Amino acid sequence: MSVRVQTEDFDLSHEVAALRAGQAQVGAVVSFVGTVRDMNDGSNVSEMELEHYPGMTEKALEDIVAQARKRWNIMDALVIHRVGPLEPLEQIVLVAVTSAHRGEAFAACEFVMDYLKTEAPFWKKEQTPDGARWVDARVTDDRALEKWGIRSGNAGNTA
Repeated sequence: MSVRVQTEDFDLSHEVAALRAGQAQVGAVVSFVGTVRDMNDGSNVSEMELEHYPGMTEKALEDIVAQARKRWNIMDALVIHRVGPLEPLEQIVLVAVTSAHRGEAFAACEFVMDYLKTEAPFWKKEQTPDGARWVDARVTDDRALEKWGIRSGNAGNTA
């Protein structure tokens, strides 16, 4: 398991090759790459800046992967999350999971991403034509996590 928070971009092919290197028992690799959109909540976005709390963020990401390991028989996982200023089209996050079979890899990858969106301590600020604004937690992210039986309530969703 590897978790990294970094300002530098990552190479998906390189990271996936490194994750499965020497792992002949791996039958499935599932990856998700999140990118910066140029539009959010009806406004053009020219830049997104991500901040984190060093040490606490990495620990939270490690805990999320540990939760996935308890639920599915995965062999390894990698989470890379970028911080700092990012422009539209740039990569923000990579989640990659290996397992013997695709079902567990797909489920674990989706779980890690859903969990990360609500529970990992990142703060996002967008630059729009009307100025800078902080991005609030989303009800849709809370609902995505609820499908795994976990309630967050970060966005005020208590249903």
